[in-house]
Amino acid sequence: MIKEKIEAIALGYSEVMYNNKKYGLTKSEFNNGNSYKIYAEELGGNDFISLNYYITTKDELLKPCEMPQQKVIHFLTNYKKVK
Repeated sequence: MIKEKIEAIALGYSEVMYNNKKYGLTKSEFNNGNSYKIYAEELGGNDFISLNYYITTKDELLKPCEMPQQKVIHFLTNYKKVK
């Protein structure tokens, strides 16, 4: 489920809503699509989400950056694209 959520995010910059707040979201792709960096920053606020996601031959690894994994998963499963 996490893989599908990450793949659904467009590469580059976009804006999303999360917890009734707008975030600037950036997705970068590395290693021929086998790793991603995702960073979302609350616009006009202090909150942020930061993670790396790796696809290996044996596993998929979600690596939050300096925050609980639950926060990252909650963001990935609850953000909404801004129309």
